[in-house]
Amino acid sequence: MNLYDYPGGEPNFTLAVEKANSKCSRSSVKFVTAGPALHDECQIARGEYFQPLRASNAPLAIILHGLGDHSVIPCKLLARSLVNRGIACLILYSVFHTRRMPEDMRRRVPVFTSEEWFEDYRISVIEVRQAADWACSRPEINHEQISVVGISLGGFISSVAMGVEERLRAGVFITMGGNSETITWKSKNDTFRKIHNCTQEECRQVHTQYPQYLAQVAEKGFANVTPLKQCFLTDAMTFGHSLRGRPILMINALWDKYIPKQSTLEFWEECAKPAIIWLPAGHASIWALYPLISKRVARFLDSSFKVQSSGRGTGRQFIE
Repeated sequence: MNLYDYPGGEPNFTLAVEKANSKCSRSSVKFVTAGPALHDECQIARGEYFQPLRASNAPLAIILHGLGDHSVIPCKLLARSLVNRGIACLILYSVFHTRRMPEDMRRRVPVFTSEEWFEDYRISVIEVRQAADWACSRPEINHEQISVVGISLGGFISSVAMGVEERLRAGVFITMGGNSETITWKSKNDTFRKIHNCTQEECRQVHTQYPQYLAQVAEKGFANVTPLKQCFLTDAMTFGHSLRGRPILMINALWDKYIPKQSTLEFWEECAKPAIIWLPAGHASIWALYPLISKRVARFLDSSFKVQSSGRGTGRQFIE
C-alpha cells in the first residue's frame, strides 16, 4: 500500500498575477490539498509561481522550503535566479509553514506528535504530486522536464516525493541526509532529540531492522513492504533505491550542526553516489554562498534538461 497515493482528477489550481514585466511574472497560487489534513488550516495549499514569459516549453522546478518561515527566503532567491534562465518555478508553502498551521501547532514548533509529523510529511509529498499534475496541464511547461528542489526539511520531503513520483525527473537536495537514527542521535544540535518519540536504546533496537527493510524495498518496491515503524516511511533512505540513476545534485554544509555528515553520506551511498557538493558553511550560513549555490543549481538543471540558451535571459530581470 502506498500511503502517498491520492485521489486523481483534474488539478484545480487558482492563479492570480501579482507582478509582471515583459520577461517574467509572479503569481500567487492556491489549491485544495488532496492529502488527509489533520486540521482545517491545512486544507488550502498555497504557493508562488514564477513564469518566464519569453520561454516556451519551459522546464519547471518545484521548490520546497524548510522548517520555519524564514526558510522561504532562499527559495524566492533561487526562483528569481532560475526564472531568469528560462526555468519556471513553483514555490510550495507546505503545512510546516505557520500560515498553514493551527495556533496550537504554531506554539509548539518544532515539537509535534508522531502522528502530526507523519501526516504533515504525507500531505507535503501529495501536494508535490498535485503540483506535477498541474504542471502537466500547463501549455507553457515541458511536461518531461519537471524537477524538485528542497531545502533542509524540504529536502527530505523532496526525496520522498521524487522516490514515489516518476514525473519528477531531477532533484536538488540542499542541507539534508538520510537515516533518522543517525540524524537524531549524532546531530550536534539537540533539536531532533527533543522532538523524538523514543529513547536512544529503543531507536537503536528498531533500526537494527532497517537494513533488512531497505533490502526488501529494493527487491519488492516501497508499496509492497510493511515497515516495522512509521518513521521508516518518512526517511529519505527508504527511497534511495528509487532515486538511483536519476539526475540528483546534493549540496551540503561541512559544519552543519543539524545534519551529521554521516547521515548525508549514508543517503548519498543509498542513491548510488550522485553528484554532491560540500561547502564551507553551517546549516543556515550556507546561504551566504547563495551566488555559488544558485549557479550550481541552474547549471545542474540546464545539464539535466539540456535547456537551450535561447530561452534564457541575462541580468536581473524580475520585478521586485
